Amino acid sequence: MRGPHNIWRLVRTGATLERTGAMGQILDAMDAPKPLRIVARILGWPFKWLGYKGDPNLPPTTRALSALGPAYIKFGQIMSTRPDVVGADLAGQLRVLQDKLPPFDIDEAKNSFALEIGKSPDEVFSEFSEPVAAASIAQVHSAVLRSTGERVAVKVLRPGIEKAFQKDVDAFYLAARMVEVLSPSSRRLRPMDVIDHFAGVVYGELDLRLESSSAAEFRANTKEDQGFVVPSIRWEYSGKRVMTLDWADGLPLGDNDALDAAGLDRRVLGERVLQLFLQHALRDGYFHADMHQGNLKVSLSGDIIAYDFGIMGHIDEYTRRVYAEILYGFIRKDFKRVAEVHFEAGYVPAHQDVDEFARALRAVGEPIFGMDASQISMGRLLNYLFEVTERFGMETRTELILLQRTMVVVEGVARSLDPQINIWNVAKPVVEGYIRDSIGPRAVLNDIAKTARVIARFGPRFPSMVESVLIAQSATPTPQRGLGLRRAFSLVVAAGLGGLVTLGLLQLF
Repeated sequence: MRGPHNIWRLVRTGATLERTGAMGQILDAMDAPKPLRIVARILGWPFKWLGYKGDPNLPPTTRALSALGPAYIKFGQIMSTRPDVVGADLAGQLRVLQDKLPPFDIDEAKNSFALEIGKSPDEVFSEFSEPVAAASIAQVHSAVLRSTGERVAVKVLRPGIEKAFQKDVDAFYLAARMVEVLSPSSRRLRPMDVIDHFAGVVYGELDLRLESSSAAEFRANTKEDQGFVVPSIRWEYSGKRVMTLDWADGLPLGDNDALDAAGLDRRVLGERVLQLFLQHALRDGYFHADMHQGNLKVSLSGDIIAYDFGIMGHIDEYTRRVYAEILYGFIRKDFKRVAEVHFEAGYVPAHQDVDEFARALRAVGEPIFGMDASQISMGRLLNYLFEVTERFGMETRTELILLQRTMVVVEGVARSLDPQINIWNVAKPVVEGYIRDSIGPRAVLNDIAKTARVIARFGPRFPSMVESVLIAQSATPTPQRGLGLRRAFSLVVAAGLGGLVTLGLLQLF
């Protein structure tokens, strides 16, 4: 429930960061300016005693975020992929949040399975292990099907997780409302819409039937992708709070020592992660939106195995083209075209000056292209773009939040495998291929074909539509009747042209 009582939640957040020692660690990692440090300590220190104690065996920031709840843990998971932002030491500490959280009792997991599936785990499985991974929302058990002897993974939601997430989301809504009230200039960022988007994603993660469906769709889309594997869902043993899927053996993508010992090329793996994400986002418009190391494995043959499909991103075809053109423009250093795309898509208000916007974008892009490979960062680019678009009144695009966030996470994963990776060189062939197939002459013909098919479907209805217009016009004054007849004639012409175009395209394809 939203309301002022959630102020308590926000106060406890600051108090917990102070009590666990995380406040100083986070401020140091962010290289926060002195005034911000002073304000943070003044606001946090008096309420220190109100903070959660957390697990004293964990490092300070990990301890604070795990004590605060699942939404904060999600934030920590994202930061664990960004050593270039928070530093290598803190990123390593936060990686514990990905899949090494304290598990809940195995008996509770078995009870959840029995209640959801209607069968006892002992009836279905010959083996049911202790938790092999525990994350913020669910934990995973290894099991063996009694009927076939096949090994599967059984994912079970944490007890009471829905209520815990609701508390966090309610506090975030209050924080967003306070930002809107106290900082009117921030309203263009639509903080309430951003939290709405976040809440929708989170609640989708809390229904494992939706995750099972997402996994099945993702597997169908990517089945031809070389070097990428999505396990198959076992629908008969899956429900709202339980999901069962094929077991996939592999090394954790975040364990560089194990990857090196297995003789796997981390440079190749880093490039593959980045290119696969771009392929899925641009080609399919449907991508894994939680691609941190805890959700990725590597087989001994080098295949990347994805799992945990609770957060998936979707972008429509038009938005994909806009995103690709923006990326392509930066790759080619065609800042005028990048600016034009922003205006054409309505991302920047029409009254702004496109040439001035292009010069501002050049100021963003040129310094980045002058850096060496280890310094080129999509995260830095997005930060710079944020500053520029703020100047030109661009509103937050909630449909792009998940895409941008995932791009930052994927870049962090790729850079953890190969610190020298050049994301522009890796992204270029994927983006160029999409531009060629989706914006070039062939794409124009495909668009015409799609339009013709839509018009053709209305073909049988055109005579009755024209007749209705003519009948309606018979009861109207003469001047308006002439206008109506012209409209009816236009409908007839449109129907004829639609039929001709369709016939022509059927001959071509």
